[in-house]
Amino acid sequence: MADKASFNSGPLVIFDCDGVLVDSEPLSVRVLVEALNRHGVDMAEEEAYQRFLGRSLATMRQVMDEEYGFHTGPEFLETLRIDLYDLFKTELEPIRGIAETLDALALLNLPRCVASSSQPERIRLSLAITGILDKLEPHIFSASMVKNGKPAPDLFLHAADQMGIAPENCIVIEDSPAGIEAAKRAGMTVFAFTGGSHACAPGYRERIDELSPDVVFDAMPDLLQLVQNHMEGRSAAASRRAL
Repeated sequence: MADKASFNSGPLVIFDCDGVLVDSEPLSVRVLVEALNRHGVDMAEEEAYQRFLGRSLATMRQVMDEEYGFHTGPEFLETLRIDLYDLFKTELEPIRGIAETLDALALLNLPRCVASSSQPERIRLSLAITGILDKLEPHIFSASMVKNGKPAPDLFLHAADQMGIAPENCIVIEDSPAGIEAAKRAGMTVFAFTGGSHACAPGYRERIDELSPDVVFDAMPDLLQLVQNHMEGRSAAASRRAL
């Protein structure tokens, strides 16, 4: 558990990884769809986004098995992993402005962590390739650490518990409908980030808007001001209640 004394009283900022810290979603979907097509599963990228964006590997395997009759065995998963990691090493980029944003949050002494549906190995590889791993270690949490992945609230509640901060004092930065739903179910404030290159996928913004996140923004450098606005709003509300 994080040392509570090392942070001030500001909120815990919980970052999803894929599509929020790193611009990985188009690469991941491309590799998955190509692999499925090679095995005779007819799936377009648009459908893959709708079904799997923000969801865990376990969920993907369950959907493929139950709805498509395709069992994603160890050989398929290992090939998928190798192909994806090779592509990451040559094409993965950080979300624009994320390094500076993390540094600015650190200057405010605000606690930060990652809570992602990806496996721990993939999270750390993604962050290392894009040069931001040292800004977030060791506070990295994966859906593999909890019973139920997003849209269940388990992962975000686990992260908050490990960081020693109450759910109502957390701000989740998410890009996926599943992640936004999970944050809301956890009783946390949720900021929807729509600046990833997958945000142009058909129907994406409509699905985000339907979930009514607390904030929608598409430029990561704006996050610092949004967090400060949130803190000021909570402080003003607390002052009014005290009157």
